[in-house]
Amino acid sequence: MDTTITQSDWRKVIAEIVGTFFFFFIGIGGAIIAGATGGPGGVLYVALAHGIALALAISALGHVSGGHFNPAVTISMLVTRRISPMLAILYIIGQIVGGVLACLALISIFPSEAWQAVKLGTPSVVPSVNMAQAILLEAILTFFLVLAVFGTAVDTRGKGIAGFGIGLTVFVDILVGGPISGGVMNPARAITPAIVSGNWNGDQIIYWVGPIIGGLIAGLLYTALFLRKEDMPSAAGQEPPRSEPGLLSGGQ
Repeated sequence: MDTTITQSDWRKVIAEIVGTFFFFFIGIGGAIIAGATGGPGGVLYVALAHGIALALAISALGHVSGGHFNPAVTISMLVTRRISPMLAILYIIGQIVGGVLACLALISIFPSEAWQAVKLGTPSVVPSVNMAQAILLEAILTFFLVLAVFGTAVDTRGKGIAGFGIGLTVFVDILVGGPISGGVMNPARAITPAIVSGNWNGDQIIYWVGPIIGGLIAGLLYTALFLRKEDMPSAAGQEPPRSEPGLLSGGQ
């Protein structure tokens, strides 16, 4: 395993921290506000906050790090040979650090009763759904997300709409999964509010197993069936040569 980390790689890791901070601060902040105000539009509000924040974060920093902001996306890029193992580990650590910092900022800004009412956005599964059903739902939702990632960011034919396409997928996924499992699709989004708030539950495993399985299936399927030869990685941890740096493959 190549353990060499360059200065450019460290810039990518910092971009993952900043981008995840942006994504989670707006997304979890939206969940806090929705919980405080109540009303039937809460799921729509949370879905919009997460979807638009992710779209903007990818648009701002995708050309630097690839704009993963999600361990499930990073792992799918690792398995399809678009990022090196060592850099993937640093990305995941960076995503968790960015998420923790976002949660710390939120509890410093919002009154404790506001963020405690929603457990700082820590997701949980409704009692009527068992663990297997929740894992399947999170896997399917993340399959859609990573399919959008490969279709709009990895495949050069979809370049230019990555932020919009990926953010919109998160938006519609939360509309379906939000009331059931939280529609998380992101292990870091599940664990970082739990770390900061201390609101641990037995559902955390769901948000690692489901998204990773769904992401892997989507990444491998798109690579095997839909990706053109010129977009295939030339070697482990190397993105394919192209005229412009692509999003989601590890940046430039």
